[in-house]
Amino acid sequence: MTKLYKTSDITRRKFLLGGAATLAAMTTSFNAQALKNTPVHVVIAGSGSAGISIANRLARVLKKGRVTVIDRKETHYYWPGLTLVATGAWPKSKVLGQNADYLPSNVDWIKEMVAEFDPDNKQVVTDTGRAVNYDYLVVATGVEYNYHAIEGLDTDAIGHNGLASVYHSPDAAERSWDAIKKYSEQGGNGFFTLPSTPIRCAGAPLKMTFLTLDRLQQNGGFAKAKMNFYSATNNLFGLPWFNQFILDRYHDAGMTVKFRTELKAVDTDKRIATFVDADGERFETDYDLLHIVPPMRASAPVRNSKLAWREGNMASGGWLAVDKETLQHINYPEVFGCGDVNGTPRGKTAATVKMSVPIVVANLLATIAGQELPASFNGYTSCPLLTKFGAAMLIEFDYNGDLTPTYPFIDPHKESWLAWVMKEQLLKPTYLQMLKGNV
Repeated sequence: MTKLYKTSDITRRKFLLGGAATLAAMTTSFNAQALKNTPVHVVIAGSGSAGISIANRLARVLKKGRVTVIDRKETHYYWPGLTLVATGAWPKSKVLGQNADYLPSNVDWIKEMVAEFDPDNKQVVTDTGRAVNYDYLVVATGVEYNYHAIEGLDTDAIGHNGLASVYHSPDAAERSWDAIKKYSEQGGNGFFTLPSTPIRCAGAPLKMTFLTLDRLQQNGGFAKAKMNFYSATNNLFGLPWFNQFILDRYHDAGMTVKFRTELKAVDTDKRIATFVDADGERFETDYDLLHIVPPMRASAPVRNSKLAWREGNMASGGWLAVDKETLQHINYPEVFGCGDVNGTPRGKTAATVKMSVPIVVANLLATIAGQELPASFNGYTSCPLLTKFGAAMLIEFDYNGDLTPTYPFIDPHKESWLAWVMKEQLLKPTYLQMLKGNV
């Protein structure tokens, strides 16, 4: 029987083997030479970190096959760096790249957007009306930021009049720093929000809050500031110990924290935010700084297709219906998902992409070869929780919420300068190597 590799196996060995060798270890159970001569067509929807990483790996193996990437976006965003842009630590230029620099030359790149998935006919339709047939499909379309769910919000206002949001784009992150810098000097009422939906990088709102507190201390506004964190969920972080740690730190900083309190509307001219509390009551408050995390969901082509979950807690966001371990679609075995679009219990982070890309590739290749799926994903994710400039906590965990530390010399329960250095200096080079299929 084919050996089933767990991501815990990969984690323990990843610095010895590297991504390519790990992938090779998982694919030796089927005839690699036969795969090289298999004339299959694999379509990858999306050119983010997951899509490009998978394209590079498949292009090396499927020598007689065809790999097509569908995505109009030519600028590549290093999303994990936006918190550093929005708090003044990085220039915007540091998170910008070009997809052409990372996509392999033997991949077909259709610079259009997916408008429709038709899995019954193994076809993708683009926004120009082009129909693209496939033998196998990888959905890596990421998340949709549903700013429109907040009444009165115009995303062009981000960065102006006290409005901030790290998520929208590098431009908006840069403008958000303008708003945060002014607030850190002048103080006033500051509000940080967390929606009720799953979100990309659940630690980002917490990092933004911690780093804003640090900027207030640095720039003289701390004594004049009243900071608030309103979460539409029942907590701030999904692991109890760290949730309490964050609550204690916010309490020590004099912050007010409310749960089951969701942002519903904003008047950006008057600087008034409207929330709904745990009892369903609406209330308004004025703000000097409002950091918005928008509700998130899968993109419309996924939501409106047969590929989305139709029942369960992932159905409301239209997330991709994949098996949480194999990352194969539950109804269409020729379809796999990777990255933020997946409707799995945890893991909308770049670290999850890094660990799940080899899983998807190995299982896709096994499917092409007609073999059992060799690899299983344990939900690994990582959150470098920035607690102030120069200090962070490296929190790694799986679907069960169990800690899965990679580095025995870094205690996940303690703030450290080394964890900050990893986030600020080392993760981006690793990310770029991941894009190229090297780790």
